Amino acid sequence: MSNPTYVQDHQAIVRVLEQYNAGGAKADSRIMRPAFNAQATIFGIDAEGKLAGGAIEGLFSTIDAAFRPSPEAQAAIVRIDIVGTAASARVDTDNISGYRFTDFFNLLKVDGEWTIVSKIYHTHA
Repeated sequence: MSNPTYVQDHQAIVRVLEQYNAGGAKADSRIMRPAFNAQATIFGIDAEGKLAGGAIEGLFSTIDAAFRPSPEAQAAIVRIDIVGTAASARVDTDNISGYRFTDFFNLLKVDGEWTIVSKIYHTHA
């Protein structure tokens, strides 16, 4: 096939999200880094209720410095929505370094490859 099908794009996005999940579970940003575009951003609400985030490098440094390997971590790709070269996804993760997160990702297909361009997250109590 000359043009990827929805199924092929969906499978490619799953592989990108699995890179992210594997890097978090192993507390190693080198594993998740290829899933993200170099210009990607991350934002969430901190413990004081304020907007926190910025360049994706902040996620990588936090993973490497503050997280521990979590072989017990479990992640579920809750949904993936794809329209042409744009997609969004939700991933829920339990017991990753003692935390539970819901992550929302925006992805773009750049030069034929899916890449995460932004992440927003909620940390559950």
